[in-house]
Amino acid sequence: MATGIAAVEVPPLYPLRSAWGSAAAAPSLVNSLRGSCDRLTVRPASDAGWQRAAAQPLTELRAQAAAEKGSAWPQPLVSHYARYFRDGNRTAYEGLVASRQQRLTRAVVMAAVGEPNWLDEVIDGAYLLCEQSSWSWAAHDDVFTRNGDVVPDRSRPYLDLGAGEVVAQLAWLDHMLGDALDERAPGLRKRLRAEANERVIRPFLDRLDWHWLGLHGDVHNWNPWIHSNIIVAALLLVDDPELRAQVVVRCIEGLDRFLASIPADGAIDEGFAYWWNGAGRALEGLALLEEASGGVLDPDLPVIRALVAFPHRMHLGDRWFLNVADGPARAHQGLPWDMLRRWAVRLGDSEAAWLAAAFMAAEPEPNAAAGLGRVLTQLSDSRPRNGGPSGQLSLPGGGTYLPSVQIMVARQNPGSSDGLTLAAKGGHNGEHHNHRDVGSVVVAVDGVPLLVDAGQPTYTAQTFGPDRYLIRAMQSAWHSVPAPFGLEQGTGAEFKAAVLQEPTPGEPTLALGLGAAYGLDHAEQWIRTSVVNREQGSVVIDDRWNLPEQAPEGMHPPEGTPDIDITYLVAGTVTVGTDATATITPDGIPTVSGGRGLHLRWKPATAVVLVDEWHLDDPLLSDIWGGKLTRIRFRMPAENRASGAFTLTVEATP
Repeated sequence: MATGIAAVEVPPLYPLRSAWGSAAAAPSLVNSLRGSCDRLTVRPASDAGWQRAAAQPLTELRAQAAAEKGSAWPQPLVSHYARYFRDGNRTAYEGLVASRQQRLTRAVVMAAVGEPNWLDEVIDGAYLLCEQSSWSWAAHDDVFTRNGDVVPDRSRPYLDLGAGEVVAQLAWLDHMLGDALDERAPGLRKRLRAEANERVIRPFLDRLDWHWLGLHGDVHNWNPWIHSNIIVAALLLVDDPELRAQVVVRCIEGLDRFLASIPADGAIDEGFAYWWNGAGRALEGLALLEEASGGVLDPDLPVIRALVAFPHRMHLGDRWFLNVADGPARAHQGLPWDMLRRWAVRLGDSEAAWLAAAFMAAEPEPNAAAGLGRVLTQLSDSRPRNGGPSGQLSLPGGGTYLPSVQIMVARQNPGSSDGLTLAAKGGHNGEHHNHRDVGSVVVAVDGVPLLVDAGQPTYTAQTFGPDRYLIRAMQSAWHSVPAPFGLEQGTGAEFKAAVLQEPTPGEPTLALGLGAAYGLDHAEQWIRTSVVNREQGSVVIDDRWNLPEQAPEGMHPPEGTPDIDITYLVAGTVTVGTDATATITPDGIPTVSGGRGLHLRWKPATAVVLVDEWHLDDPLLSDIWGGKLTRIRFRMPAENRASGAFTLTVEATP
């Protein structure tokens, strides 16, 4: 068995262990976690508080639960599991697993709120998970790379996101309905504990080679997502106090590595969507540790304050957010906004609290897709979700700049989504879930993005393989960036932007040197300046370049073209005029009915305008953008290939 890592000297950069000291060591945790289940906000179903939960809006959840009750359960098969290894499809298996778990979540809620005759549905769903050969998702399992098998190996369980989700669901289920399960299905709870121990607890303690532990410095969203779920399992399914403390110590160490990786500005390079299953998971795990320890493990730290502010800082308007990397531009339904509001209120972050309250009012009913723990936590929150927030949403200083990721979000009208909002990004091409998007811009009007980032397509084996950048959504050619010599940007942290001018509240201007992103010798060989002119009511993106005679060695332009293109990706409907102007309207974007558009004008007017349509057949993209996205390429005249300038001015239509 591998030894633990608790004895390793803790540098001061680890915030939890620096703050908690010996309170985070196993001997102290044995004592502070005694009776922890009795201190949790989520109470067992026998608690009288669930009578209040029963009165909350559950119309859709009840209807779907009733419709599926008594029918055959979703049945993931070996043929579904094997598809990932055969043809790269991962949704065939993961979709069935998710359907099974969401049905079980709805059944647990029905039983918790006192609906009769739901225990057998819960028992069947829980037992099916116990019988499921693998809790991991096929896309993560190493069985094929180890021995060529496409069938899960029960003797070597793989501890991934899927396994963490299952063990946490079973733990919450046991916590909620334990006494009733003992009476109705004696032996089931023993089976839950045995499976949790075999598939999660022992692999977690016995192996230190899980990549998501972050022991080699690469810490990403898997770390807090899995660790927070293991904390749930340790508190609710591990009965031995010393073993429970050992598991929690290891989880604290893991979360500390994640928090130590967070920059001072709280930026998440994976973007808003992954914040919820990264930083958000860390916040949930830390809140649970504080409750379980009776306040001994208090996570009120500066890094937490920075993390809580991030979603608000990426907001464009309504459900639209700046999406970088593998993220959609529109927020998913069922996000745990109640968790964010609790943290925001606690920390006194009024802007984050305002945003969370607005989304809670718009989504009063829990969504089973969020997971059982999040659903139960939402139902246990006695504060009202409807009625909406009061007052105006305000951004600190009228905008945001996060230097660690070189992202600026600036509004024409500070504190309001009315008018134009500009988001500009530098960064590098070695970020987590990276797209080649160094220097990209997004422009929204009245909160709706029309110069856009396509976002996340459906994941397949190709998504995280060597051919990732053959996927159109990941290419710089389909982001709003330049293409000197027609080049794609390179992959890796060395392909980066240099910040030449940082924005200030009074001057929302971000100037970036982009040369290195294309393998050029100097960053200043291509300079992009993005600015919001509040008085003129416009956004200006200015590109200036001074290039070598030919493309850098090893960088291969398509078909050897020397052309200089500047690309913008557009949603909605585009009309290109004959006078160096174009108009974009939101027509065709789902969920957007009417509204203003954008008017574009450019210099030099002699730039050749090329228009390419991307017809969307991927539901993750078409659900956001509709049937197509459009790429506008401005090709520079021959006399401007070596050096030149191009300026795009963007204004809102009347």
